[in-house]
Amino acid sequence: MTVRYTKDHEYVRVDGDIAVVGISDYAQGKLGDVVFVELPEIGKEVAQGNEAAVVESVKAASEVFAPLSGAVVEVNGELETAPGLVNEDAEGKGWFVKLRIADLAELDALMDEAAYKAFLATL
Repeated sequence: MTVRYTKDHEYVRVDGDIAVVGISDYAQGKLGDVVFVELPEIGKEVAQGNEAAVVESVKAASEVFAPLSGAVVEVNGELETAPGLVNEDAEGKGWFVKLRIADLAELDALMDEAAYKAFLATL
């Protein structure tokens, strides 16, 4: 399984042609208490860098951008009733969507964990 990160603090866990997308632990910490998550429809096509979901916290509403292009094959319905899962386990149970990846080569534009940690150190 491959994990990559964006400069907008999304992560993607790739297993075969399926990508699990969410926000990083760093991002949920900056957002504060998550109170609402707006998820896309199953079947929606998203392009790398475009909005895939919206997360609202007590501080702000933020777009969640798609780290990779693909079609939404599953959404985390638990977030509708328990948006706090994003705070509790951002990179685990707090995932947002699963995409069927359109182009694996897009992974090359993303950071691995070491590069992401180095990027966070510059913020």
